[in-house]
Amino acid sequence: NELARWRGRSVGVIFQFFQLLPTLTVVENIMLPMDFCRMWTLKERPVRAMQLLEQVGLADQAHKLPNTLSGGQQQRAAIARALANDPPLLVGDEPTGNLDSRTADKVFDLFEQLVAQHKTFVMVTHDNGLAARLPRVVEVIDGRLSEGTRNGRVKAA
Repeated sequence: NELARWRGRSVGVIFQFFQLLPTLTVVENIMLPMDFCRMWTLKERPVRAMQLLEQVGLADQAHKLPNTLSGGQQQRAAIARALANDPPLLVGDEPTGNLDSRTADKVFDLFEQLVAQHKTFVMVTHDNGLAARLPRVVEVIDGRLSEGTRNGRVKAA
């Protein structure tokens, strides 16, 4: 339907627990949203998928199955998949939660580059250090939304 088409082209979702299809290679997982939404030509899809894997540092893992990757590698593959259709909106549920701090910093640098390219990124995180790097933070406290803070000023937990 129309809403599903809009979501497929306009929203990239980064799940906390990856949701990679275990019988597809990493590069095939990245191309899947392109196939569903008929984005990019058949020749462009693998090229685009490899560019995204390069961005997240996984080009050398492209033809492996997800279960052969570490948790951090699977998360980076999930991030590349969320970027497959070049959506203007990215939604992340703890998108760096399964990454070591160095990889999380690199991935967050990528998120900052995407925002600089006029993409909107909404994420849920419990990591105050990560939240402190965000331009705006809205907290849910006792089931209610706070007004939010600017410039990522977050109180320590």
